[in-house]
Amino acid sequence: MSKLPQWVGGLGSGLTGFAAWLDDRRRAAAVADENGPDASGPAAGDAPGASDAPSATGGPDQVPAPPSYAPAVSARPDPVAVVPWGVRVAAEASWRLLVLAGTLYVLMRAISAVQLVVLSFVAALLITALLQPSVAWLRKAGLPRGLATVLTFITGFVIMGLVGWFVAWQVMENIDDLSQRIQDGIDELQKWLLQSPFHVTEAQIKDIAKSLREAVGSNTEEITSAGIEGVAVILEFLTGILLAMFSTLFLLYDGRKIWNWLLKLVPSGARDGVAGAGPRAWSTLTAYVRGTVIVAMIDAIFIGLGIYFLDVPMAVPLAVFIFLFSFIPLVGAVVSGALAVIVGLVTQGVFTGLMVLVVVLAVQQIEGHVLQPFILGRAVRVHPLAVVLSVAAGSLVAGVGGAVVAVPLVAVTNTVVGYLRTYSMEKALRDVPVPASVPAGGPAAPALAVPSDEHPPERVGRPSEA
Repeated sequence: MSKLPQWVGGLGSGLTGFAAWLDDRRRAAAVADENGPDASGPAAGDAPGASDAPSATGGPDQVPAPPSYAPAVSARPDPVAVVPWGVRVAAEASWRLLVLAGTLYVLMRAISAVQLVVLSFVAALLITALLQPSVAWLRKAGLPRGLATVLTFITGFVIMGLVGWFVAWQVMENIDDLSQRIQDGIDELQKWLLQSPFHVTEAQIKDIAKSLREAVGSNTEEITSAGIEGVAVILEFLTGILLAMFSTLFLLYDGRKIWNWLLKLVPSGARDGVAGAGPRAWSTLTAYVRGTVIVAMIDAIFIGLGIYFLDVPMAVPLAVFIFLFSFIPLVGAVVSGALAVIVGLVTQGVFTGLMVLVVVLAVQQIEGHVLQPFILGRAVRVHPLAVVLSVAAGSLVAGVGGAVVAVPLVAVTNTVVGYLRTYSMEKALRDVPVPASVPAGGPAAPALAVPSDEHPPERVGRPSEA
């Protein structure tokens, strides 16, 4: 019984050898049919394992050549050639877009981590764009750069500080009177609704009026102090102001040196284009800030005069709010105008509220169709859809500060991209070799005009020529 496994193993080895012998015979017969009787191979009577030398057809580990009657099999094509051209283009564009999206995501995460610093520096850029013409004017008058910078810096921030103090003082002085007048206005609005054709019941009006009175009467202190509560908020706000002031001072004094240092970080091949785009971007930003300030002042003055003559309380603080909110395109005008209408409605009645609405709409129509095209000009014109999307994106990323800086960022980007595109096209024309038939001093290539509605046609030369 103990010899049975050995016998079974020997039988298996014999069957394996016999199968290998049959394979050799089959291959030898196939070669003989193809090459004739002189082909070398194992003899008909050779036993399995009779010869250890490799046969002409190759050993058992080699694949024999196919017979002549076997059908031809075409080679498999290159996988790249099989993929359609459109799919390959989409794949190439997709991975590049993924790289750009990842870069933007990392950049936005980095900006979010230092949001206070970024917003302070951007605010400093906007303030510098507003104050820099004053520095240039003082230097033309004969003052040295340092003195002109200090005078402009002190005057500008003193004026902004006085405006902020005046708004806070007016709100604190009139908040109690405004609260009482709002409650009186709620009573008048209740009477008007009862007599209106809207079929509002007295019970519904009383519930709404009661809720409004309680909200205004009990939350007056909370409303006035909501923006300044919390030590962390105050410290963050003061830190941002100090950073903006510090950055503004050095941008006014050493702005050109800082720009020249930044140009050294740009690769030499792209330095000429960036050097030409920088001054144009700064001109666009300066024109935007200056035009926005002028338009905001006109809105605030005329709307403030309108609500003042309509005897709406807190006319001056409301005018200042309209001025500040005008720096947020589209959205700021709607919010500040709605605030003025609500104050006029609840304090002076429905007729006064409607008249305030008429004044706000009239001034905003004049602004949109006359003031902005005339003051801002075509250089900083941005499509309304781009304005809405940029304001929404900026508010989502950085709140009110992001909404303020979104539109000037889009305007500057539009100017830079347009200039770089035109510059690259003209550079390509200049680099085209001159044909042999044209003499060395022959006519040069025609200047390339800017094919854009945002900018008037002009020749875009090298930065040194601009």
